[in-house]
Amino acid sequence: MNKSELCKKVAESAEMTQSDANRAIDAVLETIAGELKRGEQVALAGFGTFVAKTRKEREGRNPATGKPIKIPAKTSAAFKPATALKDL
Repeated sequence: MNKSELCKKVAESAEMTQSDANRAIDAVLETIAGELKRGEQVALAGFGTFVAKTRKEREGRNPATGKPIKIPAKTSAAFKPATALKDL
């Protein structure tokens, strides 16, 4: 399912126009992204939790040369599904 299909389903389910559903979905996604950028987590009961995870700097190897390289620290988004979602 892509975003336009999701918007169509949400519009049908909530009895709203597709453009209203699109704006609502955009607002939700922007809010989640903003909170993750600030280092906060977003928990949706019965669905799951979005968290920002930080990976430490580490050493890796260049696969072509075999030389060690430094891989910098990085923060990325992660999703942890709720038990109710896992049971589906």
